[in-house]
Amino acid sequence: MSTTTRSRRSRRNASAMKMVGALLALFREAAGHTQRSLGEIFVVGEQQIASIEQGRRPLKPDLAEQLDQLLDTKGALVAALSEMPEVDLIPLWAEEYLDREREAIAISWYEGLAVPGLLQTESYARAVFRSRVPVYDEDQIEQLVAARIERREILHRKVPPTTSFVIWEAALRDHLGGDAVYVEQVRRLRQYVEVPGITLQILPLGRTSHAGLDGPFILLETPEHQRLAYMETHRGSQLIADPDGVGILTQKYAMLRTQALNTEETRAMLDRLLGEQ
Repeated sequence: MSTTTRSRRSRRNASAMKMVGALLALFREAAGHTQRSLGEIFVVGEQQIASIEQGRRPLKPDLAEQLDQLLDTKGALVAALSEMPEVDLIPLWAEEYLDREREAIAISWYEGLAVPGLLQTESYARAVFRSRVPVYDEDQIEQLVAARIERREILHRKVPPTTSFVIWEAALRDHLGGDAVYVEQVRRLRQYVEVPGITLQILPLGRTSHAGLDGPFILLETPEHQRLAYMETHRGSQLIADPDGVGILTQKYAMLRTQALNTEETRAMLDRLLGEQ
């Protein structure tokens, strides 16, 4: 996909989000609410309402329905969401997660199927998307790869989030994309082991217990110190804000870290994987 085409799609999507945000601002003001008062009613905060109204954060369907009821807008926001052009390949819940990921002050990520997206090389990310069934076309793949590579910037900003990754060794035994792609990806992981603020641990094969058998998940902490969890399945994605649900996954992650190799052992395993090539 050309840069022009990708930018045009992004602008269309941004325009649709700004339109929905402008509607919300209009309805909010007509009902006599400030961004702060609306944020307090729905326990999402003034900043989140402001982000939605400015088109920087998508309005989720469940919040749109609640806002329509509170502001007596006869379902206008829900209808506007349903008519948004489907120019993005990213589902709405995943879009909400990406927005939270960009602003997170802490990220904890368990992955057992592939290298975590934030740590992927461009070639490895392309191989991941090419493995999808049903297949994406090449334009879709390039759009997704570009978005994934852009996400890595949060690890290199002036004040990056504190990040922790636990990767099941099984994810490092597949050679997605071929040997050259695999070696480049393992080398990248080896580099990340040395980066301050990033903790990388491998959960080795052959254990007699495994706290992550229910699948991959991500834990986030927002600047407001809200704790969230995110999971993807074959049927969609889920962003969890319920304290009990987040608490259970937090316990799982703590157990996974005790079951995984420590930083020095992880460094040694990555060196061994590279030496096997």
